[in-house]
Amino acid sequence: MATELRDLLRVTPGGKAELAGRDPDDTPGFKGKKAKASTELDAMAPVLADLQERLFAASTGGDRHRVLLVLQGMDTAGKGGTVKHVIGHLNPAGCRIRAFKAPTPQELGHHFLWRISNGLPGAGEVGIFDRSHYEDVLAVRVHHLVDKEVWSRRYAEINAWEEALTHDGLVLVKVFLHIGRDEQRDRLLRRLDRSDKHWKFSRNDITERALWPHYRKAYEAALERCSTRAAPWYVVPANHRWYRNWAVSRLLLEHLREIDPRFPPGDFDVEDARRRLLAE
Repeated sequence: MATELRDLLRVTPGGKAELAGRDPDDTPGFKGKKAKASTELDAMAPVLADLQERLFAASTGGDRHRVLLVLQGMDTAGKGGTVKHVIGHLNPAGCRIRAFKAPTPQELGHHFLWRISNGLPGAGEVGIFDRSHYEDVLAVRVHHLVDKEVWSRRYAEINAWEEALTHDGLVLVKVFLHIGRDEQRDRLLRRLDRSDKHWKFSRNDITERALWPHYRKAYEAALERCSTRAAPWYVVPANHRWYRNWAVSRLLLEHLREIDPRFPPGDFDVEDARRRLLAE
């Protein structure tokens, strides 16, 4: 049996993330270049669309399964680009997309998982999070927005919450888009080179970049402490956009195939309905 991509990219529960030992230029599970990846993506698209349709149809028969793709990564890692390419394979009507920014005053008045729970996909839907509840053990930790005692207990809260969701039919696909520091600098410079990309640049990008070592430490802790059997993390090398898109699409395909959603049977007599229609 061929090795699945998720077996190559998974952070082993209880193991080490060791981001320094993972080459962001690597292409695990794929041999070839951009053109081949594009061809394979085109071939995946109708399969993903069919599985998504079956997932939604199954929900009308009471199936609770739904999928949530969680995207995390440093600035310029390609979270937004991944969302765009993944949606290109799916019917947007069956997708629920949320981009999580800094919490609002109302959100700060609730438990940190409150706003995340409000954005979860319903039965039969595919949800995509551009950033997520993990910001509450990442940015919050790096910028000392809350005490260590507060953010350190959130790992266990997240694990318990995610496990409960998986028992209710949610399939979590948690992806860390792993880019190199030099690649990030080059992407930021390209934004400066193009006036039509200036809107994507912020002075804060430079400030955040200076905190790279602190973010790496925070990410490694999140990946190691929250990669569980119920909801593992996958590290996708993301220096090559074409590989990133191929890998995330492949991960979704593998998880949807494992769900194996089925069209529910009709609750009517097919031949009787046919006779009645023909008799009109």
